[in-house]
Amino acid sequence: MILHVTAADYLDAYRIALSFNDGRSGIADLGDALAEGVFQPLQDIALFRQFKIDGDLQTIVWPNGVDLAPEFLYFKAFGGDPGLRPQFEAWGYLRQEAA
Repeated sequence: MILHVTAADYLDAYRIALSFNDGRSGIADLGDALAEGVFQPLQDIALFRQFKIDGDLQTIVWPNGVDLAPEFLYFKAFGGDPGLRPQFEAWGYLRQEAA
């Protein structure tokens, strides 16, 4: 299944409530993702709050052209779920445990 963001609502600080096309909903805290490069301008809360869901990309985007992959948002929302660890490893967000 190709993952898509179906709903996104600003909560507070750098937290967004997200829903995905697999039926899961969660909260992604993106504060630590905004430290470098093209993401730095999003440290401005006024700009950060201006995200929307792009119908073509099916993820959140900002007016300055920055977007985040749905898989990354999913990881940020559900990274603590041990049942999803294999998927996050496959996507490269977690290192695989040694056998």
